[in-house]
Amino acid sequence: MTSFDTTPQLNVWRALLALAVVFVMLATTGWTALRNQRGDTPLQASLSAWEDGRIGGYRLPDPQSQPAKLARFFSSLTERDRASLVRKYPLAVGNMNGAPVELRYRANRIALGQAREVERERIHDNRLTPSGKHEASRRMHRFEDLMEKDRRILAFDPEGSGRVAEVFGDLREADRVSVVVPGVDTDLLTFQRTRRKYSAPVGMAESLYAAERAARPSTRTAVIAWADYTAPSGLGIDSATAMRAKEGAVRLNSLVRALPGGSPVSLFCHSYGSVVCGVAAHSLPGRVSDIAVAGSPGMRVEKAAQLQTTARVWAMRDADDWIQDVPYLEVGGLGHGADPVSSGFGARVLSAQGAKGHAGYFEPGTASLMNFAEIGVGAYRSVHCAHEDGVCRTGLSGTAAA
Repeated sequence: MTSFDTTPQLNVWRALLALAVVFVMLATTGWTALRNQRGDTPLQASLSAWEDGRIGGYRLPDPQSQPAKLARFFSSLTERDRASLVRKYPLAVGNMNGAPVELRYRANRIALGQAREVERERIHDNRLTPSGKHEASRRMHRFEDLMEKDRRILAFDPEGSGRVAEVFGDLREADRVSVVVPGVDTDLLTFQRTRRKYSAPVGMAESLYAAERAARPSTRTAVIAWADYTAPSGLGIDSATAMRAKEGAVRLNSLVRALPGGSPVSLFCHSYGSVVCGVAAHSLPGRVSDIAVAGSPGMRVEKAAQLQTTARVWAMRDADDWIQDVPYLEVGGLGHGADPVSSGFGARVLSAQGAKGHAGYFEPGTASLMNFAEIGVGAYRSVHCAHEDGVCRTGLSGTAAA
């Protein structure tokens, strides 16, 4: 995204801070609870059916069991039994942390096909307005895109604006795993874009995957485009608070703990995604070696040490990024704390040269993408710092950390 007038964004944030008392009153009177009430979703229905299901005369395990327990369950089954579970409970299996990733890919392909047919019927539903039919058409075509043969969909939920995660590379064989955590206005329809390709999760992940392979061809990498949380929509209350981030942090932690193998994991967190990563940091497993944020409004702490993580913390911001004009503070639950690129925060500050604004950090040819790739493959001595003193490389080795 190119540079543009930051005044509207700054005014929005000032207005949100002024509304702190109003928000607290609304929350305490049940407004937040009411707006989130809804009936059973397709995913919930699939999980409920799983909980009532049996195989070989035995009850199926709790779908919320620890990933290791679920992994043992699936490994004990025959291929025929696994295929049967995929057919009967595609959404449940496709989103089940602990199920083999290849099984999740198969299950989500079936679930996408079912969701596509739902939208196909809605297109011809005369009860819908023209705009409703148009949205149904867009969703149907997005589901068709995600069903393409070479795509590996690790998570999928069609409810509401939708959630999805996609894998590039081989998760089971990867020496290093990278997870792209996007920010505001991320949903099924914005998961990938033709215009401004690298501002959407798929484009971000594809670009990072290619850059990592170029940076160190001998390192087997995998990158996850992770839009499997409900991101805030626009610059409103949700984006100024940690509510969505707290929900996302739980899901991010579950994802990382369920990844196969024990290879190091790096998180690349853009915009509000850095709030998610900040909230999740203290609970993430030790295999998370790096947390890198770009265009961050804050990580809900005043100093990197307060994240309570053993991971290296990196930060970058382009000189033209409007996010620099938001108030870096937290008042009454609004705002996200200190600026991660400030000298007092304590992150390793990287160059973002060439990013050209808030949405350009994953553009090919930028210093920001090159730095992300070097972190992703563990080539820490090769990163380019924001300052000429090279302080961001202090104490780092040139090889990947285990």
